[in-house]
Amino acid sequence: MENVKWWQNAVVYQIYPKSFQDSNHDGIGDLQGIIQRLDYIKQLGVDVIWLNPIYKTMDVDGGYDISDYQAINPNFGTMADFDELVQQAHQRDLKIVMDLVVNHTSDQHDWFKKSRATKTDNAFRDYYIWRDPVNGHEPNNWGSMFSGPAWQYDPQTKQYYLHLFAKEQPDLNWDNPHVRHSVFDMMNWWAAKGIDGFRMDVISMISKPKGLPNAPQTKGALYGDASAVVVNGPHVHDYLREMNQQVLSKYDWMTVGETAGVTVSEAQKYANLNHSELNMVFQFEHMGLDGNPNPALGKWNDQPVALKDLRANLSKWQSTLHGKAWNSLYWNNHDQPRCVSRFGNDRPEYRVYAAKMLAALLHFMQGTPYIYQGEELGMTNTVFHSLDDFRDLESINAYHELVDQAKLVDGPTMLRYLNARSRDNARTPMQWNDQKNAGFSDHEPWLAVNPNYPEINAAQEVADPQSVFNFYRRLIQLRHDLPIITLGDYQLVAGNETDTAIFAYQRHYQNQNLQIIANFTAETVSRHYELPTNKQLLIQNYADDMGDTIRPYEVKVYQYES
Repeated sequence: MENVKWWQNAVVYQIYPKSFQDSNHDGIGDLQGIIQRLDYIKQLGVDVIWLNPIYKTMDVDGGYDISDYQAINPNFGTMADFDELVQQAHQRDLKIVMDLVVNHTSDQHDWFKKSRATKTDNAFRDYYIWRDPVNGHEPNNWGSMFSGPAWQYDPQTKQYYLHLFAKEQPDLNWDNPHVRHSVFDMMNWWAAKGIDGFRMDVISMISKPKGLPNAPQTKGALYGDASAVVVNGPHVHDYLREMNQQVLSKYDWMTVGETAGVTVSEAQKYANLNHSELNMVFQFEHMGLDGNPNPALGKWNDQPVALKDLRANLSKWQSTLHGKAWNSLYWNNHDQPRCVSRFGNDRPEYRVYAAKMLAALLHFMQGTPYIYQGEELGMTNTVFHSLDDFRDLESINAYHELVDQAKLVDGPTMLRYLNARSRDNARTPMQWNDQKNAGFSDHEPWLAVNPNYPEINAAQEVADPQSVFNFYRRLIQLRHDLPIITLGDYQLVAGNETDTAIFAYQRHYQNQNLQIIANFTAETVSRHYELPTNKQLLIQNYADDMGDTIRPYEVKVYQYES
């Protein structure tokens, strides 16, 4: 294929290590557990494994509060285990991408311990963002992404430090060149370990605006919306170009930035095809379409997305980035609820059809697809009966802020919203078989297993040719075999823009064409599409093709020459 980089033709499998496979009988997944399951991942057909953070951590926020970037979380194993994982993955032609979390560290990181020790004569003070109180309170109105203010008072030096996330996650000061070079040194250290790239956590937030001005504040909200002023900051592209020169350009890596607040125009800077910054970005616009109509409640809602909004958004990213930048394709990750429950239908009679429909719709688009552990099985959201069932800091904090403090919503309604949108839906243990704890562990797991594991599990699906797992295998094989999926342009089928049930689009490359037709509803509908007689049905999720009659959650992909 013409000038195609390996990562443009690759499919990524995301592992949340804590919930993947426990090998040492403590109810927590670990690196040896991942090694045990490499043959399963290879059988799926993917090319890359992205690991959520495996570094030493206080585990306040799922490992995203890192206390030592060059040590392994002892719950997950040792550096020797990590070295073995890389070696075993590479033997199977699987690449390993790490999570890079450098907007903030843990407050137990050595840098922060030194930073908070004294205000003056301290080389590490400026590694973080410290400010004096203003009229006896926080320096500005910014709210943390995890509820509460984004500032924490430190009585030792009588100043506040900034934490856009948990108070145990102080933000690094990227304006300090020593911070940047410390990070680049650490990245090069991991490169020497043989890794194949980085996924970069909230990388669009590393450059804070000059003067740290107040953020817009929604009526009823207790704090200003910091994300409105900290994303895509004044020097973020300077810092990423510097990172590229000092680190990324030296290796044949895959890099992806988690870029909250990114627009299509910003994405063309982050993920431009001249490779001066990153290979691709995660955008979140399609993940924000089903937020609450009351902005003060943010993402907390239980209503489905409107198909017209989802189709318009995904189409915008496909069309605008074509030939200019590279898309990441995903429905799911460790921060999002399960896609078949959110965008499809997880009722037993529809779940398999809906999971396959969502998979095909996404995997025929241009970009690098990401499969989150269990997505290839059609795993669903679980049921949380009370707040005590949750482990996720964001969910627990949001309940207390919105129900107890701001009184914007009642408890039962908020519990319904949490059941629909909590990050813990993605973090329930992987469902391997129908044995105790779904084969994840013989010890009580750190988070309860979804009770539907006897019906939904890997052992059953690997053996069933009609399973969601084997449908994903076929999609991945098609991406590897057909250049049109990687290189073709994209357009909606004429007249589809307003269809309330069907998402239909085409891909074109040289004389090859694909048409994807996906029913997003539980209704049977009739649609006529003009397709040439030489068309072939490439893949579908029903056993036959009823032509213009399109059944609930049906997806069909036709291939033809022009």
